[in-house]
Amino acid sequence: MLKIVYNSFGGWFSDSPRALHRAVAQAHDGEDVEHVWIASPEQAHTFPDGVTTVVHGTPECVAALETADLVVSNTHLGMQWRKGADTVYLQTWHGTPLKVISHDEKSLSDDVRASIDEDVSRWDLLLSPNAASTPHLRRAFRWAGAVHETGLPRNDVLSAPDRDLHRARVRSELGIEEGTTAVLYTPTWRDDDLAEDGADFRLRIDLERFRERLGGSAVLLLRLHYKVSDALGTVTTPGVLDLSAYPDVADLYLAADVMVTDYSSTQFDFARLGRPIVHLADDLERYEAERGMYYDYRQLCPGPIVSSSEQLLDALADLDGVRRRTGTPLAAFADMFCSLDDGHATERVLDLVLPRIHGEDELSRRSA
Repeated sequence: MLKIVYNSFGGWFSDSPRALHRAVAQAHDGEDVEHVWIASPEQAHTFPDGVTTVVHGTPECVAALETADLVVSNTHLGMQWRKGADTVYLQTWHGTPLKVISHDEKSLSDDVRASIDEDVSRWDLLLSPNAASTPHLRRAFRWAGAVHETGLPRNDVLSAPDRDLHRARVRSELGIEEGTTAVLYTPTWRDDDLAEDGADFRLRIDLERFRERLGGSAVLLLRLHYKVSDALGTVTTPGVLDLSAYPDVADLYLAADVMVTDYSSTQFDFARLGRPIVHLADDLERYEAERGMYYDYRQLCPGPIVSSSEQLLDALADLDGVRRRTGTPLAAFADMFCSLDDGHATERVLDLVLPRIHGEDELSRRSA
């Protein structure tokens, strides 16, 4: 029995671990593979039949990790557990870093740094979404091993042969009518957002003004960062859907016609689709000074940078103009960051991982 334990953001059925789970489950349907997911109680209903779920940090979770043949995670596990001698730990990470991460963050406490180092010490394999990210990941994690430039399995759906059908299906499920422009808003989180009870959280788009100006022709898809996904409570504005708890953001990429973001790594994924990106960065100078970035933001961004909700609405009202003005920089941006988003990242990762797992030869023979 091959045992695989998956973790995505501490309890979601999402991201690259989800893509890898699907590929293994399809290739070895009904065979001796046990799939165990770390699942938060709030997300437990999103997991498929046929998997075992454990809650992060519980004795059951620790036991699962300690008896796994393969651990697949897209972020730090942040718990105490003893890795087995034959266990392979695959760290996929969760995107192209724009803002500095891990040891490159000046504000991290010594305790957090120590916890990161402990997790990294267990890694066997680290993935990179593109060549540009590799040196940043290596330095930020103090990682001395190989960094495997495979691309991210989560993005394979963006290049799949049936992506147009996938897009139509998701839009139908979300109630997005034909001819309606779907605006996907994916802001990152700020330290201020994590204040007690989310009291300091501020949505940077004026929802009422969005409805007034674009409500007849556009729908706003809100996708907050997973750390603050419940900060809005109930959203009742017509034409606005809060999809922060939606399991897989790749579905929303496909459904969207334009992305609005700030410093989130989602822009590097979305660029693969060649659709316009507008950057709402009203706190750019502060964010650069307090958090730090790996790139010159003003030079990097492939779309217009706006500093207010009203300027954003102006840009969205002239989306054809945005497309004309940003087509060339968006193509250059995609060339730099999306060359491995070719629909085959999952295959490359499994080719990398499976030979290292005890019993893989037998599984391979049975699926050949």
